[in-house]
Amino acid sequence: MSDQSARRERRITAMIGLAAVCGVAGLVVSAALLAKSPSDTPQRAQPTPTTTMTPVRPVSEPVAPTPEPSGERIAGPWLSTTSRQTGIGTVALEAYALASVRLGREQPACHVGWTTLAGIGAIESGHGTNGGSRVRADGTTTRPIVGPALDGTSGTGRIPSDKQSERWHGDTEWDHAVGPMQFIPSTWRRWGSDGNDDGTADPNNIIDAAYAAGRYLCASGRDLRTSEGWTQAIFSYNHSEEYVRNVVARANSYVKR
Repeated sequence: MSDQSARRERRITAMIGLAAVCGVAGLVVSAALLAKSPSDTPQRAQPTPTTTMTPVRPVSEPVAPTPEPSGERIAGPWLSTTSRQTGIGTVALEAYALASVRLGREQPACHVGWTTLAGIGAIESGHGTNGGSRVRADGTTTRPIVGPALDGTSGTGRIPSDKQSERWHGDTEWDHAVGPMQFIPSTWRRWGSDGNDDGTADPNNIIDAAYAAGRYLCASGRDLRTSEGWTQAIFSYNHSEEYVRNVVARANSYVKR
């Protein structure tokens, strides 16, 4: 091989080596950038939690009577009779019935019954009576009903408090579910509803909370007449199969009385 050929071969070899080094360096830099910038990748919304349990639903979802012509009030004779039969206070009972009637107009494909809302209200707060509370005539509870700290212990989620949620429960560190239907403040911010049309959505008011709970159950176009739709709706409210079984048992107890 001539000196000229040897020099040309050494130049080619050097160029190949330099390209290889640059290529590896480029890959390292690219990998580092990817590792440091996960927020640049679009995040998909988390799907609604579902369950694989055998679908269940109440044996019947009796329709509450049409409100009286004078306004959004359920007929007194129905309230007094059903309250006596079920043991549910008349204010709480009317809240469940009004929410069912209203959603029947607004979301007719959902079919949420008052007994379903009553089943949830019974388990969550004894219809607004937990901790010695009572439900006033306007639907507010005589004392706040606050659930345990959501600090990740005892099977709870781990949800830090913030300034918006702190005003509902007073805890500066951890969130708590609040009110007769036990809404987590962040959930209330999305689903909070003014069920009594007084201009305020208050999770401590059972009329507002029952209507908000019904709206939440009807989300995603569920049909609560079907076992699958009913089961998934209740499971989304509280991610526990035991909870679903407890709610259906309570709802059935109100139907059978």
